[in-house]
Amino acid sequence: MSFGIEFVPGDPVLKIAHYAKLAEQQGFDNVWVTDHYNNRDVYTTLAVLAINTNSIKLGTGVTNPYTRNAAITASSIGSINEISGGRAILGLGPGDKATFDAMGIPWDKPLTTTKESIEALRGFLGGEKVEMDGEMIKFGGAKMAFKTGDVPIYMGAQGPKMLELSGQVADGVLINASHPRDFEVAMEKIKAGADKAGRSMDEIDVAAYACFSIDKDAAKAKSAAKVVVAFIVAGSPDMVLERHGIDPAAKKDIGAAISKGDFGALMGDLVTDEMMDAFCICGTPEDCKQRINDLKDIGVTQIVAGSPLGPNKEKAIKLIGKEIIGGN
Repeated sequence: MSFGIEFVPGDPVLKIAHYAKLAEQQGFDNVWVTDHYNNRDVYTTLAVLAINTNSIKLGTGVTNPYTRNAAITASSIGSINEISGGRAILGLGPGDKATFDAMGIPWDKPLTTTKESIEALRGFLGGEKVEMDGEMIKFGGAKMAFKTGDVPIYMGAQGPKMLELSGQVADGVLINASHPRDFEVAMEKIKAGADKAGRSMDEIDVAAYACFSIDKDAAKAKSAAKVVVAFIVAGSPDMVLERHGIDPAAKKDIGAAISKGDFGALMGDLVTDEMMDAFCICGTPEDCKQRINDLKDIGVTQIVAGSPLGPNKEKAIKLIGKEIIGGN
């Protein structure tokens, strides 16, 4: 089992660099930095992290094939690979329609666009002249002018077709989930894709990109994660909620509270214990270790500790390092 950590560049970049260095010192294997237009630029952030760390791998968690041409993505992640001495990893996913609507960018054929983008990226990162006449992605002989080095490509995937595609074409898959029940379903789809491509599941790093909250006081850890879990519930398909015995109607009340900015309601009874269990790795170090072991048993090979990490980010990083990674 390897361990990653997510940082959202809503914080100043040098602050994230401090956290990344701390994560490296605590034994984390990977840093994943989110890519959203309204935060600080992901590649600028990764560049600063590269010169402030020595061994931890640095990745986009995740970028998308719509806001940047695949050649630009290859140039950017290749530059990070060079600056970091070969530590770059590329997380790529289709993104979400609401984000692209806000940006005025059409969200067309996400499955095809992702698949063709990965094909193009493999070419660019392999030093090839890329000529493609795909359904969504087209190149007329573009090529990198420098050696980018080998960069593993991970897919951010949720739906069944995306999960199957990840099994076919990706080095790893980042799945926004925290519960074994969701990974039972996901593993079947990833394996189906791997089988189609004649690949072994051993070739694919399956990561639980999880809402994570740890503290020696379980109640404090739970409280810190409630708002994040509320947003997860509000955005979850009915089928996923039903898988965990959660009434899909609960989305309406939670969504209304989020729209009104009524976070007091979210901290109350709207976010239930069942929701916390379904959508968060949460509690004391022992609680978190139990869930991690359950995920390991089902085939998860990387745990990515995502927001909020805990009531205190720095203490949470140290606690994960000492109690979970150190005892892994």
